[in-house]
Amino acid sequence: FVSNCKIPLFRRVKESTGWQLVFNSEYLEQSVERVALNSKCPGGYSDNKDRMIAISSGSDIRLWSFQDEGPKNERGVFNLSVQVDDLFFIGSQLVAISHTGKIGVWHAMTHNWQIQDVEPISCYDTAGTFLLLGCNNGSIYYIDMQKFPLRMKDNDLLVTELYHDPNDDMITALSVYLTPKISVSGNWIEIAYGTSSGKVRVIVQHPETVGHGPQLFQTFTVHRSPVCKVMLSEKYLVSVCAEYNHVRTWNVTRFRGMISTQPGSTPLNSFKIISLEDADPHHSYGAGNRIGPFGEQDDEQVFVQKVVPETDKLFVRQSSTGKRVCVIKTVDGSPLSCFCVHECEGSSRMGSRPRRYLFTGHANGSIQMWDLTTALSKVDKDNKDTDGSRSFVGGPTEVELLKLLEQCDISASRCSTPSLSPSTSLVASRLRMSQPEDSQDESLQGAVGGADSTQDPNSKVFRVSLC
Repeated sequence: FVSNCKIPLFRRVKESTGWQLVFNSEYLEQSVERVALNSKCPGGYSDNKDRMIAISSGSDIRLWSFQDEGPKNERGVFNLSVQVDDLFFIGSQLVAISHTGKIGVWHAMTHNWQIQDVEPISCYDTAGTFLLLGCNNGSIYYIDMQKFPLRMKDNDLLVTELYHDPNDDMITALSVYLTPKISVSGNWIEIAYGTSSGKVRVIVQHPETVGHGPQLFQTFTVHRSPVCKVMLSEKYLVSVCAEYNHVRTWNVTRFRGMISTQPGSTPLNSFKIISLEDADPHHSYGAGNRIGPFGEQDDEQVFVQKVVPETDKLFVRQSSTGKRVCVIKTVDGSPLSCFCVHECEGSSRMGSRPRRYLFTGHANGSIQMWDLTTALSKVDKDNKDTDGSRSFVGGPTEVELLKLLEQCDISASRCSTPSLSPSTSLVASRLRMSQPEDSQDESLQGAVGGADSTQDPNSKVFRVSLC
C-alpha cells in the first residue's frame, strides 16, 4: 500500500507479474495523514476477497473496500470530531484514536460507526482481538473487539478497567505478550508498561484467575524521564525513555513459556538512539518515522534509526543489544520521507519461509524495498563465530555522524528561530569536545550550538534530541 500526499494507492506484487496497481482514489482536498490497510476481512465479506483501506485527514476518516479484479466501493466518510492520532484495524473493525480521549470504531458486520469518550489516552497496544489503552489517570483499559460489546443501558462501548498503577502515574507506554496456549484454561497474559515517572512494570494474569485482574510481577526503576516505548517479547524486555531515546534492555527468564522470577530478568544493555527532529515537523511525520522496535515478539526485533530528518541513510540495529545490523543507503540518493518494517508471507514454492522487509518512501515519490532477513542472518552467524566476545558497532560513528550533520544547521533551542551561535565550521570541534574519552556509547554527550547570522538561507533548522 502506498499513499502520497493527496492520492492513496494500493499496489500488490506477484512473482509472475511483478508490481501492479489495483486501487487508487480520486484526488483528495486534504493531505493524507494516517493510513490503515486490512488485506483480509474475516466475517465481513464473502470469501475474504475484499480488502479495506482507510485514511484520515485531521478529524475526517474515509473507508473503501475493493477486490483485485473488481470495482472499489466507498464504505463511508466518518468524523471523530477531533484530530485522529492513530488509525488501524483489529480483525474486521476499524479503530481511530485521539489522545484527547476519543475512540471511533467501525464494525464490518453492522457498518455502524460509534464514538466513545474515555480518559485522555497516552498509549495503546493490541493483542489478538483486544485493544488496550493506557491513560493519563494511571489506568489500563481494554475493549474486546471480537465481541464488540455494548452496554445495554446507553449502547456505549464496554470499556473495562484492567489495572491501575499503584502510584497513580500516567501510563505512557504499553506492550502485551500472549504466551503460547499451554493448558485448556488458555493463555497467560503478560503486560509491560512504562510510566511518566520512568518506572517499567510487568503485570501478569493467569488463566485460572480471570476476573481477579492482573497481578504486579516486577518493577524496574532505571529511567529518569517518562518511558515512551516498551516492548515485552519472548526473550527480552526493552524500554525507551524520552531522554534522548535512552534504551535499557533485559533478558527475560521463562519456564514452560511463562515468565519466571528464578533467576529473574537480568540487565542486558544500555544505549541511545540518536535522533534530530525538524523544528516544525508535519503532524504525520511521527507516524512514518517511528524507531520501533519492529518485528514479531517471538523473533529478533530491530530499531530503525534515522539520525536527521532529511537524509538518505538509515541505521538498523538489534533492539536487544543495540548492535548494528546494517546501514541502508538509498540507491538513488533521494531523501527518505518515511519507512516501515513488515514480515511478508513466503511464496508458494516448497520450503519458502516468511521474510522481513524494510520499505522506504522517498521525497521523489519512489519506494524502495530492502531484505532484512538476510542481514539479520549474517549478524546471527557473526555472533556465533565470535561468541559475542568482540566489541561491536552500534549507531553512527563520530565520522558518520559528522558526515550526516554537514548539511544541517543545529539549534539547541526549541524555538523555531535559531539563536546566534558559533559558526558551523566549529561544529566538528565541538562534537569532539562533547564526547568523553572513556565513553563507549556512540551517542553524543553534549548539545551543539545553532546557526550563525551568515547561515545558508536554504538550510534547515533542527531541534536537538540528543545529549
